[in-house]
Amino acid sequence: MYSFESRVRYSECDEDAKLSLEGLIDYLQDCSTFQSEQLGVGFSFMREHHFAWFIAAWQIWIDRIPRFLEPIKISTWCPAARATDAHRNFTITSPSGASYVRADSIWFVFDTQLKRPVRIPASEAVYQQGDPPLDLPPTHRKLPVEGNFKLAQEVKVAKQQLDTNGHVNNAQYVRMAVDALDVRIEDVQRICVQYKRMALLGDRIVPRVHTAARAMTVDLANPLGASFAIVYFEKRPKPQHPDEAKRLTSLS
Repeated sequence: MYSFESRVRYSECDEDAKLSLEGLIDYLQDCSTFQSEQLGVGFSFMREHHFAWFIAAWQIWIDRIPRFLEPIKISTWCPAARATDAHRNFTITSPSGASYVRADSIWFVFDTQLKRPVRIPASEAVYQQGDPPLDLPPTHRKLPVEGNFKLAQEVKVAKQQLDTNGHVNNAQYVRMAVDALDVRIEDVQRICVQYKRMALLGDRIVPRVHTAARAMTVDLANPLGASFAIVYFEKRPKPQHPDEAKRLTSLS
């Protein structure tokens, strides 16, 4: 397991002075890249051996959102890997261990010369250090998108949304989905993301918003309907009013 400590910065906060969803995912991504550099298999190593790790899916559970100036500890580890993909777990906690965020993710290796996914190189075995997985439901590589939808405002990919691989950064897709819904992070219990294809500079992304009773799904697609990423938000259950809780207890 690899960990680092930080403090929620003002530049990472939303309008309520809480860690933004984009800032939350940035912390998870930073933690994974810090570990890669510490293990000697970071950006320079991958560039020399012409490969990169790409993420296929996220499952993020939000227990509580830390506020501005709160100290936090971010941790990551690889509990399982197969020939072609690997799981990476994450947590964000207080220094004393109180849980803020728990997450699982699925990654694969992309050969930058062959331009296709390949088997995980032997060098990447350094990530497997025997840490057990988080107790979470299975993370799915594919998210269903069904039913009617409403179109949100189109986004044209700009330079500031790109990462070192030259395509839209993983957190930026979630940012687009949040903007399409105008959702508040404290109202969200779980976020799942499926990445389907890379969006590049100048691409047009049209969010298609699907809503249900306790869930919202944003299909970030091109104008022809081909998906770049699908982002699923599961709403946090509303706390029961004390009188309603008493009524339900009396009926049981």
